[in-house]
Amino acid sequence: MPNPKARLLIVDDDPLVCKSMSTIFTVLGYATRTAPNGFSALNAIRDEAPDIILSDLNMPGMSGFELLSVVRRRFPSIRVVAMSGAFEGKSIPAGVAADAFYEKGSHRPHLLLAAIEAMTRPQESQPAHFPARSDAPIWIPTNGHDPSGEPYVTISCPECLRTFPQVLDKNARSALNTTCAHCSNSIQYAIVHSMDPLPTAARQ
Repeated sequence: MPNPKARLLIVDDDPLVCKSMSTIFTVLGYATRTAPNGFSALNAIRDEAPDIILSDLNMPGMSGFELLSVVRRRFPSIRVVAMSGAFEGKSIPAGVAADAFYEKGSHRPHLLLAAIEAMTRPQESQPAHFPARSDAPIWIPTNGHDPSGEPYVTISCPECLRTFPQVLDKNARSALNTTCAHCSNSIQYAIVHSMDPLPTAARQ
């Protein structure tokens, strides 16, 4: 496509959503690619970094929560629109590392088109409330229960890259803070209740 408005990566586990959005944005002059989950999206980003990512939040394997946190930390120049039917309104859900939010099923696609269009304009600067790359929480799934029956997660420190277990408070909020057991780095993380994991072959 000669001189596309922008390179757009659409990430959703629903093939119909990917197909319909890809068709719409291609007609509008965008160069579009699709991915069915977070793992596939990261592979697509490695092949060619998009200008904008439009990602569902609830997907099997690697959720959109996890994907967007990785994107914010590793590819901070990529603009991101999160979408989900589990949240209402136009506000970005707490802890989600995105530049805009679209409520799926809201029957207001013009809002999504306007958000994407705004991100293609050079004069559009990043508002101050967008999460900085260091402020994006690490979204991680629960690992089950330890021998005493307490729920826990395994956290990978972004500074020293070592892992350590973290027992979860039963009254835990969505955004949490802890300190690395190895280097004492402060870590912000959040728990995502993942859907059924992908088969191993699907992650390759």
